[in-house]
Amino acid sequence: MVLLIVVDQFRYDYLSRFGDLFGSRGIGRLTRAGASWTDANFDHVPTFTAPGHAVFMTGASPSQTGIVANEWYERETGRRVKSITDDSTMMLAGKPNEKGKGPRRLLCSTVGDELRLADRDRSKVIGISAKDRSAILPAGRRANAAYWFSTDNGNIVSSTYYFEHLPEWVVRFDNRHMADALFGARWDRLLPNEAEYLRRAGLDDVPWENLDKSSADTNFFPHVITGGSTAPDKPFYRALDYTPFSNDLLVAFAEEAIVNEKLGAGDETDVLSVSFSANDYVGHRFGPYSQEAMDMTLRVDQQIGKLLDFVDTRVGLGSSIVIFTADHGASPVPEQAALQNLAGRRYQKADLLKVAEEGLQARYARKDRPATDYIQTFQNRDETEAGLLNSNFYLNRAALQRDGLDLDEAERVLGEAVMKVPGVARYFTRRQLENNSISSADPVARRVLHGFYAQRSGDVIIVYEPYSIQFDPPDDPTDPRSSATHGSPYSYDTHVPLIIMGRGFAPGRYAQAAAPTDIAPTLAHVLGLEAPSCSVGRVLAEALTTARQSKVR
Repeated sequence: MVLLIVVDQFRYDYLSRFGDLFGSRGIGRLTRAGASWTDANFDHVPTFTAPGHAVFMTGASPSQTGIVANEWYERETGRRVKSITDDSTMMLAGKPNEKGKGPRRLLCSTVGDELRLADRDRSKVIGISAKDRSAILPAGRRANAAYWFSTDNGNIVSSTYYFEHLPEWVVRFDNRHMADALFGARWDRLLPNEAEYLRRAGLDDVPWENLDKSSADTNFFPHVITGGSTAPDKPFYRALDYTPFSNDLLVAFAEEAIVNEKLGAGDETDVLSVSFSANDYVGHRFGPYSQEAMDMTLRVDQQIGKLLDFVDTRVGLGSSIVIFTADHGASPVPEQAALQNLAGRRYQKADLLKVAEEGLQARYARKDRPATDYIQTFQNRDETEAGLLNSNFYLNRAALQRDGLDLDEAERVLGEAVMKVPGVARYFTRRQLENNSISSADPVARRVLHGFYAQRSGDVIIVYEPYSIQFDPPDDPTDPRSSATHGSPYSYDTHVPLIIMGRGFAPGRYAQAAAPTDIAPTLAHVLGLEAPSCSVGRVLAEALTTARQSKVR
């Protein structure tokens, strides 16, 4: 079996900051028995969940996979869409008449897809996560199933992209209502006293954590999980995502999947992708230098240990390949960064839009053309919103053409206007990226280029200075806003763990530069497969043993 373990928002430095506190069964086992690359970085922006999860098993950048962000504006339909939006499907175990999700927007094949093509669908490929995109994208377009957690009803759900009805074992799991049993659960520190947390993460109750109080939580331990409700409901299920208990549910479900789908028990290689999302939710709320982030890291070590023990018992780690990585890192809360004499600034979407609109009007407006509609608008649910998302500005090409204006010039005018905002470092235009008129020796420009897909990206892309961050409002207005986030081309967002443990890989630390795009071609090489269709990564040959030609059984 191939087991991909992703911990959402697990910065590389968590290994050094907390590694001596890890046990021997989880991440500690992986670092001891696996091949570990100390300089593994994503080479694209934005460093978000969906683009990262699309990289692991395709070996390709967003410029090829088309997964340029968690969501983007779709010019063809004039609406805001998610990376896994698929209105041709329906949800299973979700809300009544709810549209489903699927991987159709993923343009490249995955390792799992290539496996099933090679053995005429005898291999099984399953993705599991609390987040829909994190379950769907690594599994690929030919996967047997993807499952995720619904914050509407507390169920594990899927969609008709994979099957008409949920398997009976999933129905039985949902009928246990394990999430409901966690109502009122108390999350306290794992370690017996606070001294270790104070030494490594600082004070617990600090003003820059949890800036949005709609979460109905405190910014200090203990956290009692109710979501402000008196019984399990949507606010409670959403609050559960921000706790280690969400990861516990994920492990329990993964164990059920291994047993009921008989993963690793047949003659062919199966693939299971498990992505732990709770760490990301906690990082967004409290920041990467918080006691909560530290505690989540220690707990996910134990949770991974439990999963690895189960795999060892049911399948055997000796006949498995385990990959451990993360989809991105995180920047500190801007207000905390500023207190540390770092240039931390927090920007809101409305602030940047105002500057951009004023710049366009200053250049183009006159009595017969007010230049008020040169930024494209899109539908999002029942609202109309201006086209700025993921630090991408979308220009209204029809309006510019109507007024006889040059699109390339308008891009430059907008970019120069936004450059006047303190904290904005650079801008890139659609024309510049389409023509590839940048130097590959410029790491920031290269990462912007690797994150650009013309049909889905904007016309002007903004890059901020380190620690200066634009916070887009949440897609669901009832969701709490983030204290900290990620998405930049800087090391705190790009540098992630990359560990591979299993037959064919020599344990040790490797200093060669690597990237998550290297995972897929390396797996394809070891499994004797054609590399996924868009793969651009390299085979991590420095860690391969003489057993690398053996096919995993």
